[in-house]
Formats: sequence, structure tokens, C-alpha cells
Amino acid sequence: MAMVDNVLSRVPEPMRGALIKHRELLKFAIVGATTFVIDNGVWYLLKLTVLEDKPTTAKAMGIIVAMICNYVLNREWSFRTRGGRERSHEAALFFIFSGLALLINLATFAFSRYVLDLRVPDVSRLTQELADFGFGSVIGMLLATAFRYWAFKKWVFPDELDGHRAEEVRG
Repeated sequence: MAMVDNVLSRVPEPMRGALIKHRELLKFAIVGATTFVIDNGVWYLLKLTVLEDKPTTAKAMGIIVAMICNYVLNREWSFRTRGGRERSHEAALFFIFSGLALLINLATFAFSRYVLDLRVPDVSRLTQELADFGFGSVIGMLLATAFRYWAFKKWVFPDELDGHRAEEVRG
């Protein structure tokens, strides 16, 4: 039994039907949660050590590492019943749209830091870190994720493979 089917079998019936109907979105969300942890882990590791004076660069590097993991997980799991393009074309589109999403994410972080001046010495270290996380990881991530989901379904992984292949890879 596939992992998603195993999880769905444990969900109460009223909710199970909705989750099965939106299985692809559920997988996309699981991949997103995984790469959210990767992004923030790399970001905080860099921003609290070697890139302490360059938090925006640290955030960009965290997003880029997460982006690479995101491509592999979405290609091989979330959207594996979609495609039809050559992998190089698909990967190029993925990274173009992910690059745009990166700019969306960094814009919210930069707005917090450099427009609202939510940084030391203007605010306490705790306020700065809460603002960084709120703007850079929550608001930015939500906006970028909504954009990526739309772009991936429409442009990167646009069409279903034939029904036989979709049954083979279901799960």
C-alpha cells in the first residue's frame, strides 16, 4: 500500500473523500512541509553562523537548497502522473517558476527587514527573529507556494499521462 493510501485509510470518512479527491494537492503540501524544514534549517544555520551579516543571502541559499529537493520530490511523487515534456525542458520551467517564487519569498523578508526596519538595533533580537520568520518563512512561503502550485500544474507538469501509466504510479 502506498504511503498516501496508508495515511488516507486512517482518516475518518467525511474528510477522506475530500483528501482523495485532492490527492495531488495533499502530496504537494507534504513536499512543501518537508522543504519548509530544509529551507529554514539551512537559513538559520547560515544566518546564525557564517552569513550573520547577510540574512537575505542566507535565506536565498536556504530556498535554493529546498528548491532542488522540491523538484526531485514533486517530479517523482506529487506530480509523477503528469508530464510528457522532456526532463530538461520540464526542469528549466520548474527552476524558472521557482526562481520567481524565490523573489516573492525574498520580497516579503526584505520588506520586513529594510522597509519596516524590523532589525537590530531598531528592535530587539527577539522581535527581529520573529519578524524574519513571520515575513520570510510564513507569509513569503505561503505566497510563493500558492504561485508555485498554480505554475507547476499549469506549465511545468501540465497534463496527465495516459491512463495506464497513471494507474501504475498511483500512490
